[in-house]
This record gives sequence, structure tokens and C-alpha cells, in this order.
Amino acid sequence: MPVADDADGVDEAVDRSGSAGDLPVNELFCSLQGEGRLAGVPSVFVRTSGCNLRCWFCDSYHTSWEPTGDWYSVEDVVAAVEGYDADHVVLTGGEPLVHEASVDLLDELHDRGYHTTVETNGTIYRDAPIDLASVSPKLASSTPTADRDPKGDGEWADRHEDRRLDVPTLSELVESYETQLKFVVTGPEDVAEIESLVSRVREAADAAVPDDRVLLMPEGQTRDELEATRGVVADLAIEYGYRYTPRLHVDLWNDAPGT
Repeated sequence: MPVADDADGVDEAVDRSGSAGDLPVNELFCSLQGEGRLAGVPSVFVRTSGCNLRCWFCDSYHTSWEPTGDWYSVEDVVAAVEGYDADHVVLTGGEPLVHEASVDLLDELHDRGYHTTVETNGTIYRDAPIDLASVSPKLASSTPTADRDPKGDGEWADRHEDRRLDVPTLSELVESYETQLKFVVTGPEDVAEIESLVSRVREAADAAVPDDRVLLMPEGQTRDELEATRGVVADLAIEYGYRYTPRLHVDLWNDAPGT
């Protein structure tokens, strides 16, 4: 069922059949965290639908470009999480923080002792119990220009470009939560923008952003695509002193859903 939300930046209100306080859930499954500082940790993933951006390389197309899923109460989502034997929950999307109910879910998970990671693009701040904010600022290389728009019309290019970076929000996230800045890197041409953005966030935030909290991750949704980018990105991490992160789930299961 198509889903959308009335939060700012989610423009496709195609079917709002959930009740107030519900979450649009695209997937809920248990796997290994594939990215970042907690790669390899058994985790329950709650993937919401709806996003305020449209990266051309989005690896969850049916949460952004064509959002689908079903609406569930926070209580039902928590019950589903409790059905798995894992202490770590990853709230991801799409962009989970477009939904106010994500805060309710994080409150409930915190009360039950779960460690939570929130995967966010860094354009929305919520006051919630988040153990790790995995913030992935979107670089210029993510913009869906006409020649790399999945739908082929370039309709989202200007909106995405206008919204993709919000330094005050990034600095607020860094100040409020344990944070990793995780950049999807398409090639060496991305590094100048990464360097500039990290410098801007460091200047704006009253909290440190050490180099080992800046993660470079190769772009690629399949093993073949990663094969073309991982070596280049690993070399960039060594050259600039940042941390390299794999996409472990792709290495193990390629692009299979629910992984």
C-alpha cells in the first residue's frame, strides 16, 4: 500500500490510512548491521517509508521514490521487535525522523533497554533517546539530475539540491548525540566537499568531530557495483585519515531484501 506522511518535506500524500501516532513501515527484519562503527552487530531493522530527499542511488527505493508499506501502531512495532533475539535496533528509512511517531518508538525502545541507532540524512532534528545518530549528509553527487534520475524526468533535482544539507541541524545532532558522519562516496571528486562540510560542522558545533567519526562508504547496491568503488574509497580513507566502512550486508547477501 502506498504510504506518506504530513511532515514537512514529504510531498507525496498518496494514501494516509494509518491512525494518528502510527508509523509507515516498509520492512522489519533481523540481520547484521552492515555499515558504520557497529558493523557486524545482530540488529533488528525498522525501516520506515517516506523521505524528504531523493538520492539517485537510494538503496531503499520503495521508501523514497515510490514509498510503500503498511501503517502500524508503535505498540505493534515494539511487539515485533521483541520477537527477535537482538539488543540493538536500527531505525532507518527513507528518513525516519520525518515521522513524529519515531520519537514515540524510540522512547518505548529506550524504556525496554534496547540500544538504538537512527539512520538519518541530517536535515531533521528530533529530541529522542538515540544511542547512536548515524548521520549521512548528502553530497552534490547524490542529486538526481536528469541523466541519473531513476524516473528519468529530473523532477526532484532542484528540491533535493535545496534540501540536502543543513549545517545547523547537523551541528545540533553532533552536540546532542553520539554521532558518526557517514558519507556515501562515488569517487575522489567527492572528497573536497566532504572536507569542506566536516570543517563547517566542526566550526558550528560545540562538540568534537574526530576523524574516526567521519566514515567513508563506497556507493553500490550490489557486489559488482561495490567491486568498482570499494578500493578507491578505502585508499581515500587512508589518504585523508578518515574511517572506511564496508557495506557488509551487500558483501554477504548482495541486494537481497530483508538483509
